[in-house]
Amino acid sequence: MKRLTGSYITTTTAGEAVQAFVPNALPPADPPLSADAFDTQNRAAELALARLSGVSGLVPSVDWLLYGAVRKEALLTSQIEGTQATLTDLFDEEAGLDVSNADDLEEVTNYMRAFRLVRENLRDPRGLPISIRLMCDAHRLLLDGVRGSSKQPGELRRSQNWIGGTRPDNAVFVPPPPDQAAKLLRDLEQFIHSTSPTLPALVNIALVHAQFETIHPFLDGNGRIGRLLIAALLEHWGLLSEPLMYLSGYLKRHQLEYYRLLGAIRMEGDWEAWVSFFLDGVAAAAAQAERSIVEIATLVAADRRRLLDSSKSGPATYRLFELLPMMPRFSVERVRQKLNTSFPTANAAVKLLCELGIVAETTGQKKNRSFGYQAYIDLLTKD
Repeated sequence: MKRLTGSYITTTTAGEAVQAFVPNALPPADPPLSADAFDTQNRAAELALARLSGVSGLVPSVDWLLYGAVRKEALLTSQIEGTQATLTDLFDEEAGLDVSNADDLEEVTNYMRAFRLVRENLRDPRGLPISIRLMCDAHRLLLDGVRGSSKQPGELRRSQNWIGGTRPDNAVFVPPPPDQAAKLLRDLEQFIHSTSPTLPALVNIALVHAQFETIHPFLDGNGRIGRLLIAALLEHWGLLSEPLMYLSGYLKRHQLEYYRLLGAIRMEGDWEAWVSFFLDGVAAAAAQAERSIVEIATLVAADRRRLLDSSKSGPATYRLFELLPMMPRFSVERVRQKLNTSFPTANAAVKLLCELGIVAETTGQKKNRSFGYQAYIDLLTKD
């Protein structure tokens, strides 16, 4: 369906005149977006989110689930931007083990810091709401000390940027001029906090994400902040009380279609195709996260039973086992620190879990050994 979703302004950057796109304010108009067109998909996505929330009670601690889900989202959203780190790399880095791609891991860690900042503000009655200021604060953490740290962290861009191509005049897309970005973001803020929404919350999240990416208000990190905004809005609008879904996995698997549909909004006014894709993605990602929770709960319950059935098990072994879902890679020294016990006691606990086949030594060395809860790691990395 053809509609005008914005206008073009001639601007000059790098000595070249280009046509920068300035999007219209949300919601889409002429014609307006119809909620009826997405009724079936929206109900399926909302049901998938409700099932995901319900199944989280299968495990003793939701923190176990958040540990894996938040790290997967951080990793996958960073991989969309070219980061090569893996989930095992991240677990190793957190365990204090040697890693080869520390720079990539720092980008992933920065995303987690930014995400934590946003969630803490949303959950604090005195915290910032979803706003330009909060996104700037998150952006400052995202680019802290990593690739892009010279590109105005925490500040709206003051120069014209472009996407794709080698020069402005052959760019795939030229976002709004920098003097337009603040007003466009204020309009977006107003849309988010509207007290009389006309569309379902998930549809609005799809609109907000696409609009943010079109505005492209930062010199770097727009994709990651835009995807962080999705997770924040799911909580803000009460669709998911905990960030258990990692939508970036779906977006990464369909990356070319993801970018094509965002472009079709600007070029053809096709909001419908993008919203349909987004809703299918939410339903698929929520269903995948639900399956993952069931598999993790089944694995942990079976391994706990093996531990309880062992006559050699003691308090230190039980305590170590309960740490595994949030410490899937470790050394004996790290176990000693976490349990606040002696090295022999920590070593004995690790040894028993190895004998029971719950964890395994990963280096093949006699010194400086590390261990992993490999079955759990395999579940987290298989999708």
